[in-house]
Amino acid sequence: MTLLVVRLGALGDIVHTVPAVAAITRAMPGVRIDWLVEQKHRPVLDLFDLDVRPIAIEGGSVGAFLGAMRGLRANGYDVALDFQGLLKSAILARGSGARRVVGFSRDALREPMARRFYTEDVTPGTARHVIAKNLSLVRAVGIESDEIQVPLRPSSDPRPNERLVVLNPGAGWPNKQWPPDRFGAVAAGLRASRNLRSVVTWGPGEEALARAVVDSSHGAAELAPATTLPHLMTLLASAALVVSGDTGPIHLAAAAGTPIVGLYGPTDPARNGPWSVSDVTVSRFSECVCHHKRRCHRATRCLDDITVDEVIAAAEARLDRAAGKGA
Repeated sequence: MTLLVVRLGALGDIVHTVPAVAAITRAMPGVRIDWLVEQKHRPVLDLFDLDVRPIAIEGGSVGAFLGAMRGLRANGYDVALDFQGLLKSAILARGSGARRVVGFSRDALREPMARRFYTEDVTPGTARHVIAKNLSLVRAVGIESDEIQVPLRPSSDPRPNERLVVLNPGAGWPNKQWPPDRFGAVAAGLRASRNLRSVVTWGPGEEALARAVVDSSHGAAELAPATTLPHLMTLLASAALVVSGDTGPIHLAAAAGTPIVGLYGPTDPARNGPWSVSDVTVSRFSECVCHHKRRCHRATRCLDDITVDEVIAAAEARLDRAAGKGA
């Protein structure tokens, strides 16, 4: 069988799709899998030990879109699985020429119009987490699995000499960003209570935000250097704890099994949160009036209702669990 996986991005969405693809490779060792991904997210696939061939597509232009479909049709796919659930991903899946084009049922799609381009669909059922939803899609190729495996490639990057708390204040949406001075206060609190130093990670355009965390930490946090994706993965995997909002690095930390405290406002931790039962989320999702909005419509964001004391308490509880001191 020749199979096409369509998950164009972004970082966290790719991480959440890996367990489903890993389930296919375990159950069907002879299958050939191509993974269609946007070029800017192509390096994410290199973090995982999956027997797949990445096919990168440049986002944006109609010419790139049409060229990608011409190239895909030459591969003779038996099945295309659209994990993205968007109109553009559904068109690419159908344009691949696969005999079967499978996506989620209309009520489970981010863009319901995508259903028109599938030859069949799968109803995810009652599972809330997006990983469980993605695992449901592989039923289309005869695989029943609820096992979450995220096979990581061994890293060749050097690990830090000490265990650190990683603070990640950035996020793609302003509505997901907890205030930087509160991250700084958490760093100061964990230094006082646990004698742990913090390092503040940042991505493109986030350096000023990260520096604001460092400046408000009273010397308890330092700025991470500009990192490659593999270096970031090594840092997250070796951390004593990661504190972050709902954004790519928290999902990489979850993949590595690193202890996590997740901060959630407009997005649902039951759907997008860390999947270890030991991890802790501090959430205002149930009170939020701006679900899935990039910017809040209120004068005071729901995320701003999360206090420093709450996060320090959650961090200490998670550290205790990691040390075997708590349930």
